This record gives sequence, structure tokens and C-alpha cells, in this order.
Amino acid sequence: MSVAANSKPLDAAKTHPVTESIRTEVLIIGAGLAGLSTALALPKSLNIIVLSKADLQACSSHYAQGGIAASLAADDSVNDHVQDTLIAGAGLCAPEHTASILKSGKQAVQWLCEQGVPFTQVANPSDNDHINADVNINANTSAAAHLQPNLTTDSLHLTQEGGHGCRRVAHADDATGRHIMEALTAQAHAACNITILPFHEALQLLTDKGSKGGNRCQGAIVFNHNHQRQQTIESQAGVMASGGLGQLFARASAPNVCVGDGVMMAWQAGCRLANLEFVQFHPTGLALGESSFLISEALRGEGGRLYCPITGQRFMLAVDKRAELAPRDIVARAIAEQIANNGLGYVHLDVSHLPAPFLRAHFPQIYQTLLALGIDITTDPIPVAPTAHYSCGGIVTCDQGLSDVPGLYAAGEVAHTGLHGANRLASNSLLECIVVGHKIAKHLPRYLTDHNWSTPTVDNLQPILLSEDITFHQSTDTDIDIDANSDIDTDAIAASLKTLMTTHMGIVRHAKSLERALSQLQQWQQLLKAFSTNDISHLQSQGSLRACLEDTEHASKTLLHFKLARQLQLATLIVQSALQRHESRGGHYRQDYPTLATKPLVSVISPCISERPLRFEITNKIKNIELFEENLTHSEPLSALAPI
Repeated sequence: MSVAANSKPLDAAKTHPVTESIRTEVLIIGAGLAGLSTALALPKSLNIIVLSKADLQACSSHYAQGGIAASLAADDSVNDHVQDTLIAGAGLCAPEHTASILKSGKQAVQWLCEQGVPFTQVANPSDNDHINADVNINANTSAAAHLQPNLTTDSLHLTQEGGHGCRRVAHADDATGRHIMEALTAQAHAACNITILPFHEALQLLTDKGSKGGNRCQGAIVFNHNHQRQQTIESQAGVMASGGLGQLFARASAPNVCVGDGVMMAWQAGCRLANLEFVQFHPTGLALGESSFLISEALRGEGGRLYCPITGQRFMLAVDKRAELAPRDIVARAIAEQIANNGLGYVHLDVSHLPAPFLRAHFPQIYQTLLALGIDITTDPIPVAPTAHYSCGGIVTCDQGLSDVPGLYAAGEVAHTGLHGANRLASNSLLECIVVGHKIAKHLPRYLTDHNWSTPTVDNLQPILLSEDITFHQSTDTDIDIDANSDIDTDAIAASLKTLMTTHMGIVRHAKSLERALSQLQQWQQLLKAFSTNDISHLQSQGSLRACLEDTEHASKTLLHFKLARQLQLATLIVQSALQRHESRGGHYRQDYPTLATKPLVSVISPCISERPLRFEITNKIKNIELFEENLTHSEPLSALAPI
């Protein structure tokens, strides 16, 4: 049955096919784990709309393989989990927020059990350390068929991943994300107060002055891809759970929808952004053609080894005492160095020394996927290379998900809670989605009643100065002469942007390379401005702009330009942040600044608030779009940035 059929209608007026405005109490942008966890934890009395830019599988949560980290074993503790997280975060975790989130780990996993997630179980918990443990594998089964109200965290099989000092990761075979999302989606469909709208893309947040001053989130402008029309969804509170920005890179594990638009919507609405330069690269993406398939870190947790394909040498032993179980930034850099030396584009991950029945039982998805590609992991090495995987920075929030804009919460990869620091500890992300989602669900009803809001604080911050030569406002002058009848290949620029970010914002960075990236980004932004200014003038010369934009083909093109411009803005913010961090820390490595700075500082970008809102007037077709450059307003310059 379709999502629309499973979703509950708001009311007769709200579900009319040509309705342009919808009212709800809570709007959640993003239908991944953070979004659905929040929706399901909110009171049943609240009317909730959950938006998905595409279908419900188009989220990073669905593709998470390894599992969810929590202190569940008898020989583990919350304090040990916190310490491992702080070490991986390389001095940039917020200790109080980290402890607050991680101490709720056991409750979060138990909640998932109650939602019907078919976690892999072990007959005897004391066997968790042994490869030959008697486990119950739930591969290729529907989560709905595994509603086990008596399932507890004591019976779960735990695996170990990089950076963890012990077995701490609960999992559902090697497709944990898929099983979790199937279970939560089923629960959301069954909830009478939750409406899920797939193929509804949020374009801009709606804000207004509150009685206590400041912008308050009051919903969003949304494009309905099903009917090719715009909708205004008004809400009393909003939750940004839109995921990350991995698709700004050429090799990425994230679905195509993850381009960082949630970060930009929040920034333009008045939120600060933090630590955008810390993009984590998963060490072991499958290096076979254009594949974006990940090889779970759990393979290394169970004994997988990394080898040079040419010499056969196991190289991690010489890099870190934790070898293949070092944090991801260390393993990814080591692999990148090997690839630079061997020229093959990959290294080998080998698990063939492990028992074949164990591999087939514990990693059924990886085994079957690679077998279909001609690789039998029980006998053959796996070609792997780092791939863009997770944004450790994002919208500044507290551990309860509150942002700088009253009424706007953020959870999941889009948010910067301070948990991940300079490098995310493996499998902490799923935990964060659930815990922060539940904290939001606890705070939000109180906010609807009293409108009290506490702006998040950031300790030891370093403001990022946006260079004046990277313009974020409409300019009437341009150095590029574009004929009024010319066109811009947005797809080509978007593809080139991925290459640029991979080349200059990859695992290893340098000032000269970053400056070249900024120069290219500026040229593309100027190109878009020049084209759009001339294009709009050309249309206006023919008559009403509204009438001209009734042409669906032209309207679609204008939307593509708007979204590309936003990606270029975000890329500029990321590169600026990387250029101004004069050190190497966690996932940010500078060849020209290879050592740690004395004091760890959090990069913070001040809010960008548009002078004029982006306005759409659309019925069945797009009728009018304000020129998007008017929203590319600049952030007020801050004091000069001293070297970190």
C-alpha cells in the first residue's frame, strides 16, 4: 500500500488536491531515523506532518549497516562510551552534551526493540565475544513480522567497530538501518496523528517575529513533486531532520537527495552553523566502478584486515596501535596514502581468514551483494577506498535539539549537537537520532504552551570570516557576459562541483588547493547571477514575469538554478571553514598545518538572514518566483580570523 494510502488525512480542507496552504501543529522536514523518532515520540494529541524529499528509502538511515552504539554489555559503561567518543572527537566534542546523549543509549535501543526492530540476538550473552556464538539472524525478513515485546537489550548480539574499546554495537544482521526504518515507518503509518508526505521538498523556512522578539519558525515553503506545485505548510513548530551533505562529493554513501539543503534553509532563517569542514570519510567504500555501497566497519570489528594489493603488507599495524580498529579519520588517511602510492585506486579488505559460515550468517547483505558482483568474501579480498560519509558539523543546537531560531529544532546529521566533534565515533549517529529526537519530543509540547526558548551556547568558538570576494548578495555588475538567449548546463556544473569538492575538500587539504576551489566557486556563482539577471530581463521584455513563468519547462529550469546556487553557497561555506582552520584535527587534515593547534576551537558561521523572503505563487504550475539571487544575502563580516 502506498504511503499516501497509509497516511492519515489532516482534514477535508487540507487534503483537497489543489490546496496551496496547509496548517499543522508540527512540521518535520525529513523522514529518516531522526524525523520518525521525533514524530513517534511526540504526544498523540499533536497533528504532525513529515516531509520526504523523495521516497521513504531515500535517506541515509535506511542504508546504515553497522548498528547502534550503546553501553549494553556487563563489562561496558556509559563513562567508557563517553571516553571513546571524546577521544575520537579529538577535542571538539561538547563533553556535557556527549554524556547527556550517550547515557540514554540503553533506553534508545530498548525503544527500538519495542517498535519491532529485529535485532540480531545471542542465545547466551556471555558468548558475545566469540565468532562461533549461537545467534538468531533475522536477515531478509520483514520488521513487522518481528514484533517482540519481550525482546530486551540483554539478549542482543554486540559487535565492535573502530574507536570502540569493547563490543558495544547492537545490530540487525548487516542491514540495521533498513530494519529500523521498516519498523518505524510501519509504526508511523499506523499513527492517526502522523501524515507522511513523500516527494515533498522543503525550499525555505517560514519565520516571523514572535511576541518575545526574534524570528520564530512557522512552517516552510514546499514543492510538491507529485503534482508539480508549491504548497505553504504553516506550523507552530518545526523540526529539521533533512540529513547530510554527502552528495556534494563525487564518491559518497548518501542518497542523491543529501545535498545539505536543510543546513542552508536553517542558516538563511537565522541559525548559526558549526564545524562544516569536518566531513567524515568512511574508510571502506566498495571501490568497484561507480558503486556507493559501503563495506561495514563491523567487518573490521570482527577481524577484517587491510592490505596493500601490490605488496600484500598489512599496513595499519604500522599506523596505529589499534590497527584496523583505529577511528575512521586515521584509517581513511592511511588508506588514502596507500592509494596515492600504489596508483590502483583501492586497497584490499580481507576477511577470508574468518569462518565462512560466520561471514554468511552475520553479513548476509554484504555477502550477497558482493557475490553478485563476482566477489566471494569468504575467499576473495574486497577492493575498498574512502568515500564521503557523514557531516560532523551542521546547525548549532543544544543536546535537546534547540537551534538559534525559536520553534526550530534540528536532529540527526543536519545538526551539530557537539557529540561528534572532529570525527564521529562509529555507530553513534543512529543513537543520536533517537535520543535527540526524544528530547525534542519532550521539549516541544512545552514550547507550544509557553514559547520559552533557550538559545544554544558554543564554548571556545572561532568565528568564520566570509571573504568579501565571495558574494552572497545580488550584484548588478558582473565580469561575465552572457547572451540573453544562452543557457546554463546546471547538471554539468553540479557534476563539476562534486569533482571540485572531492579534489580540494577531500581527506588531505592545502591552502593553495582550497583557494583554487573558492575561486572556481565564485566563478560559478557569478555565472548563475549573470545568466539569471539577463534571463529575467529577457522574460520581462516579453511581458508579465508571471505569464512567462507559466511555461513549466522554464519554471523547472529556474528551480534548478535556485537549488544549484544554494549548493554553491554551502560549498563555499565549507571551503571557507576549512581554509580558516590552520591545524590538522580529526577529519580535517591540512598538509600545510599538519599538527594540532594548542586549543581546540569550534568553527562558527554567523546566520544569514535574507532581506526578503523567497516567495512563490503557484497553483497547478509555477506562476512566479522571486529571483533567487535576492536571497543570496551576505553574512555580516566578523572580526578578522586569527590562525587557529
